[in-house]
Amino acid sequence: MIISHRLESIAKMVDSVESIIDVGTDHGYLPIYLISKDITNKVIASDINKGPVEKAKYNINKENLQDKIECRLGGGLTTIKTNEVDAVVIAGMGGNLIKDILEESIDLVKKMEYLIFQPVQNPEVLRKYIYENKYEVLDEELCYDEGKYYEIIKVRYNESKIIEFNQEVFYLIGEKLIQKKHPLVKEYIGFRINKYKNILDFIQDTGETSIQRKKQLLYYIEGLKEMLKCL
Repeated sequence: MIISHRLESIAKMVDSVESIIDVGTDHGYLPIYLISKDITNKVIASDINKGPVEKAKYNINKENLQDKIECRLGGGLTTIKTNEVDAVVIAGMGGNLIKDILEESIDLVKKMEYLIFQPVQNPEVLRKYIYENKYEVLDEELCYDEGKYYEIIKVRYNESKIIEFNQEVFYLIGEKLIQKKHPLVKEYIGFRINKYKNILDFIQDTGETSIQRKKQLLYYIEGLKEMLKCL
């Protein structure tokens, strides 16, 4: 099966495990790929909506993989029991929603070998939560697919790991991406700078909330410019 560059980038971060859950599976393409490449032996493909679950079932049956991939209807990690899977993928959701899923199922999360997140909005919100709530960042990846940048973050829960940055700007771009000088990181930082500049230009209101938002955006822009100087 040919999958998108985004899903392929996620799949490359999946270490070989016995079982994994793909939360928000949509069409079930990632589970099918993981099984077909012998990366894992079993996948639970879950989604909160019935439509995607039915689509996933159709695609899984078409590939004759129904004995390896089980579809479940439900939100977040509510569809699994303790120790039922070894790892988690949550892709295609906003950073706030992923954070909520983790908080709601923290006892399950603690037992996972690793978790992979691909937030489509607010990655900085998720990253801040990860750093401040005992998660160890194992790796980070960045990909560009169909005109969009996607951040992928791989973590595991670690009781002794708490990191708090004294500057909010460090939550905007993954530390691992900076450390390994990812080939896309410079252009991604440039993209984020332009994004914040455009938002800044759009704000016309002169109220206190708008003034504070402008200050935050200017802070982000200057911080990201400083990051670029280090690369």
